[in-house]
Order: sequence, then C-alpha cells, then structure tokens
Amino acid sequence: MTDPTLTGPVLVAMSGGVDSSVAAALLVESGREVVGVTMKLWGGDSDTGCCSVSDVDDARRVAQQLDIPFHVFNFGDDFLVHVVEPYVVDHARGRTPNPCIECNRHLKFDRLLRRAAQLGFDHVATGHHARIVERADGTRRLARGADAAKDQSYVLHMLDQSQLARVTLPVGTMTKGQVRAEAERLGLRTATKPDSQDVCFITSTGGRTAFLGDRIPLRPGRVVDAGGTEVGAVDAVELVTVGQRRGLAPGRDGTPRYALAVDVEAATVTVGTADDLLDATVGLRDVVWADRAILGEVLVQTSAHGTPRPAHVRVGDHDGALAVEWAEPQRRVAPGQSVVLYDGDEVLGGGIAV
Repeated sequence: MTDPTLTGPVLVAMSGGVDSSVAAALLVESGREVVGVTMKLWGGDSDTGCCSVSDVDDARRVAQQLDIPFHVFNFGDDFLVHVVEPYVVDHARGRTPNPCIECNRHLKFDRLLRRAAQLGFDHVATGHHARIVERADGTRRLARGADAAKDQSYVLHMLDQSQLARVTLPVGTMTKGQVRAEAERLGLRTATKPDSQDVCFITSTGGRTAFLGDRIPLRPGRVVDAGGTEVGAVDAVELVTVGQRRGLAPGRDGTPRYALAVDVEAATVTVGTADDLLDATVGLRDVVWADRAILGEVLVQTSAHGTPRPAHVRVGDHDGALAVEWAEPQRRVAPGQSVVLYDGDEVLGGGIAV
C-alpha cells in the first residue's frame, strides 16, 4: 500500500493497465494530491505493448473516474534516441538488447522524473511490482515485490539513491490478485484488462523481422559447429540470439543445437550442445549500483523471471568491467542482456552482459 510518511504532490505514470490504475487510486484514497500522466513514446505501428491509442484512452478514463487531472507527455524523440535506435544498433552488432529496461532507465525514471521536478512534484509513482525499502543507515534499496510471479525488480535494477528517494511503488506490497480485486472494488475499467507482454514497437504481425528489415540489411548467415564445419544456415544472422534453439537444425544424431556465438561481420552463427552453452563466468559492462559497489558473494538473475543463482562478483579484466563467477556453470547469457545482482530480495545493482 502507499507509504503514509510521504507527503506532497505525486505524478502517477499511468500506462492504461490495471497496476498503474490501482496505484493512482491508492494514492488518491490516501489523501495525496495526484496528477496522472501517460507518456507518448512510440508513434509508429503498435498492436502490442503499452503504447497504443487504446491504452492512452484507458488511462484517461481511469483518471476521470478518480477525478484527477490527466496529461500526456510526448517523449517520442527521447524514446527514439535512447530505446529504438540502440535496439536496432545492437541487433546489427549481434547483441540482444532489452528495450523495456532501457525505457525504464531513460524514460520512466529519468526523463519523467526530471519533468516532474520541473513541475513541482515531490514524487513519481508507477504500477511496478517491486518495493523500496529504507535501510538502517538511511540508504534505500529496491526489493522484490510481494507477488513473486509478477516481480519487476529485475527491470528496475538501475534505480540509484536519488531516484529511489523520489519514486513510490504503491502496488509493490500487493499480489496481482489483490490489485485486480481492488480495481473491481473501485469499478475501474482496467480491472480485467490483460497484462502487456511485448515490446510496444514490435507488431505481432511483422515481428522483429519486419521492424529490423525496414531499418538495417538482414543478411543470411552460415551455421557452423565448434570446429568450424558448416552445418546449416539462417535467414538473418542479426536475428539470432545466443542460447537460441529455434530455427537451428539438430545434429545428425538428433541432439538439439543451440547458438553459442553470433558473429555478424562474418555472417556466422556457431552452434553446440546444451553442455557447450554452459559458462563459468559472465562479464558485465555499464554496471550501476543502488548505492555503492559490493563485490563478493551475491545472487544473480539473468532474465526478468529467472531463478537467482549464487555467484561471486569481482573486478574484471578490463576497466570498468565486472566478472560474475558462477558457483556452478550456468547457461550462457546473450550479450546485451541485463544481469542483476541481489542480496536476498534486495537489488544491489546490475550491468549488461558482454
């Protein structure tokens, strides 16, 4: 529920979904001065994700139900620069980006926070399923939400002390079932609306192939085994992800093959078995910390709902890099994906796999 110690006006980022709708409603019920806002990010084709015209309309109508002011902020230029263009560049270089994390990093918890401060808002609220906890030394940490199946701490791992001090997450202590029940109690139009699952600028009809094909050349590539012997082909090497099995023919003995490495310049995908996919370490770049760097024993999560695994974090072999040494070898992390470090349920920080 809402933090009773917080005072002053709050700007609620309303995506048109049930979580942000209930976040706004809880803040209104707590007596806060609340203004709703939807960020217009993507102006192109969209039939998935959280940027459609219908989502904006749902957010506006919920704001009307709650009798709070509502605005639309056009951050389309920032979205192109910080999310869409890097997404295209990463694929062109054989990496697998996470655009939703970059949207949180640059738009929801940077651009929006800065706009909120300019307008005199003390806090920004979102409907994310995560919690913010204050430690004995006064520092704050992001922590897992109450609903393990819906926890979003992984995609918010980049929040630092200044951001954590100005963000509130009203539904982080609730399960998804409780959120929907609250929405039904209040009669909110989003009570039964399905969750958004996909990248907003990738349509369900065209997918990545159509989106990237309009922006970069997609080149066919060779598939080779670890010894360099050609064993197949792919239609577009830029669309292959490390760890991928789909579209890669099994070996002659029927053993499944997985992408071990993607070399876009050589238009080559190296494949191997599931055992070949295991790594003892993963390197991290662009590491961010909740408050300070913490090396040593941690739990590490490599996907939004993946299982945290024990590992040891040390300074890497290159300036500014870290190395995660797994307690037991783990499935290789695709370059470009986020790797998040935890202390129990609390986020210590995270970086991007190299």
